[in-house]
Amino acid sequence: MAAYFASLSVPTLIGALPGNIAQGVIWGIMALGVYLTFRVLNFAYLTVDGSFATGGAVTVMLVINGWSVPTALLAAFVAGLVAGFVTGFLHTVLGIPDILAGILSQIALYSINLNIMGMANQALSVDKYNLLVSLRDVQKSILVSVIFAFVIICILYWYFGTEQGSALRATGCNPNMAKAQGINVDFMKILALSLSNGLVALAGGLIAQYQGFADINMGRGSIVIGLAAVIIGEVLGEALLAKHLNFMGRLIFVVIGGIIYYIVVGIVLWLKMPTNDLKLFTAIIVAIFLAVPYLRAKSRNSFAKAAKKGAE
Repeated sequence: MAAYFASLSVPTLIGALPGNIAQGVIWGIMALGVYLTFRVLNFAYLTVDGSFATGGAVTVMLVINGWSVPTALLAAFVAGLVAGFVTGFLHTVLGIPDILAGILSQIALYSINLNIMGMANQALSVDKYNLLVSLRDVQKSILVSVIFAFVIICILYWYFGTEQGSALRATGCNPNMAKAQGINVDFMKILALSLSNGLVALAGGLIAQYQGFADINMGRGSIVIGLAAVIIGEVLGEALLAKHLNFMGRLIFVVIGGIIYYIVVGIVLWLKMPTNDLKLFTAIIVAIFLAVPYLRAKSRNSFAKAAKKGAE
């Protein structure tokens, strides 16, 4: 045991923090897309794993073929929009349940991503291309990813304050009431799914640049990471700001949740835990943060009942 703790180097952990923060912000952008479906639309959505890899595949292949990086990222965003549109079409027009529609799109995207890259993975060297983010320059990656996250949060905050954005939120809160108010619920679902996948694919394009390659399995488990970021951010935001937590704050804390998640992953790796168990640790983290609000509310009700009984 003493030898194990002696092998742990605190400077190594501190040195890895910038990289964890850079990845956390990028995955936080992906989590914003998950937030749109999970919280705003209240939609059980599983296409994320496929559309994330689609964003990476599109970005890498376009950059390799001479496109500028910003244009390639825009194309990745559009590819995500299309993926989300297909899922929405399957659900709203063809009447396929939301979970199955997401699974069908995810399965189809696996083959599509293989066709885009022509193989299981494609490399993208920072030495050859002028990438926006890269593992070689973590400080620049943090700055660029934070700028991306800030701009996206501002746009989302503005958009959801418009009439259409409010209609979209109303659709997620109560579809029947929204429909009674004359809102085209099916269109709003398709729109939200498209925006969600667009953000996910954009984050996939950034991650592909950061790690220097796109892989057919790079999106595997991304829905779990996105949910972890959303849940961690919500619990932390409500704990710190309580009733003062507005929509802008929730979006910001989603990105913070992504950062915290990757810092925790960094600590787990620093503790030399088996890398094969990362998904297990992720599931445990998500379960804990999901249980915290419920247990806290339950304890408050118990104390309130006890106080009321004592007063009688």
